[in-house]
Amino acid sequence: MTDTSQSVAFVRTATIPPSPPPAMETGAVKWMRENLFSSIPYSILTLVSLYVIFVILSGVLPWIFNGVWNASNLAECREILDGATGACFAVLKERWPQLIFGLSYPAEEYWRPGLAFLLLFFAAAPVMFFDLPRKMLIITLLYPFIAYWLLWGGTIFVPILALVGVVAGYMVYQRLVAGSFAAGFFGGVATAFVIWYIGGLLIPEGASENALLVPVASRDMGGFMLNMMLGVTCVSLSIPIGIVLALGRQSSMPLIKWICVVFIEFIRGVPLITLLFVASVMLAYFFPPESSVDLFLRVVIMITMFSAAYIAEVIRGGLAALPKGQYEAADSLGLDYPQAMRLIILPQALKISIPGIVNIAVGLFKDTVLVSVISMFDILGMIRGPILSTTAWNGVYWELLGFASLLFFVTCYGISQYSQWLERRLATDHR
Repeated sequence: MTDTSQSVAFVRTATIPPSPPPAMETGAVKWMRENLFSSIPYSILTLVSLYVIFVILSGVLPWIFNGVWNASNLAECREILDGATGACFAVLKERWPQLIFGLSYPAEEYWRPGLAFLLLFFAAAPVMFFDLPRKMLIITLLYPFIAYWLLWGGTIFVPILALVGVVAGYMVYQRLVAGSFAAGFFGGVATAFVIWYIGGLLIPEGASENALLVPVASRDMGGFMLNMMLGVTCVSLSIPIGIVLALGRQSSMPLIKWICVVFIEFIRGVPLITLLFVASVMLAYFFPPESSVDLFLRVVIMITMFSAAYIAEVIRGGLAALPKGQYEAADSLGLDYPQAMRLIILPQALKISIPGIVNIAVGLFKDTVLVSVISMFDILGMIRGPILSTTAWNGVYWELLGFASLLFFVTCYGISQYSQWLERRLATDHR
């Protein structure tokens, strides 16, 4: 007889514990092998890059770590260094209020732009993040009027009347938009302007002297605060104007279409610095002779027009990327033009246009330094003018320009990271 006990296969009842991966397939070694030394050419580039980084850091790090923070002028910095390599960071310690707030902004009022900057995050949060309660949008709507009063000071009646004008204009827009979108839009704008203008005539002449906050003129504002004010204001205004221009360029009405086409092509064909000179010299001639238009307002108008033309082309590309079926779907649902644009077309087009809009916003924020050529003392104007023109700090370049570069880098990098998060959140590559 055959012994069947020897022919039965062995079946294991317990799982064998997993073996550890090879040392070359885990951790930092695996990452370096796959990303830095995956082939001979990549290995050579990695070694050359490491050498370049070593050379740069060997010169920069001693300059930073040997920096002098306590000195009254450049000559004193050099005496403390005594021939050693080191930066003169004392200029940042002494002149940081001018770099941030400008030369003439009252020192005892620095809390006002600081508070306006802090409130900016609360005002932008409901627009930037969708999970927050929509009731917080009231902060976003009120912020422009609060920030204006904090920065410029004076009587509180001006922002209140402007707010009343905007609310009344919106109510007129809601009443008239049912009959005509154009009539509602222009009727709302006209109503807001009339209320603001009439209200300005009714404000007593001595209201500014008796105001809660000390009035500050636009010419007294400068430093990085001026760059932030121009960047936030112009980007916030140029996006809705760019949307209107993009829709107007695709309009079936020849007059509207050609007005938008001429505006966009003309603005895109003119350098920004030329528009800034126009704002400084010529734009005042387009207003009534007795009116005195603030230079800050003129610069905002020109920069907004410039960025709106570029944003319009980016959004037009997003509109062109949508399939024709989206427009047909809106028609099949019985939606009129404003409803179709607001509910179906624009949300998809803006989602596609996020990278281009962010690129223009970052470029616009960096281009605000061009206002220094028209005698507006932003952070670059402060460095080139009042700081370097003094005998105490004449010759300090890398420290000041490096500090300005750091401020712009932090701001632009934050905008870039938010745009990448927004793209992942909206899944722009999976429509």
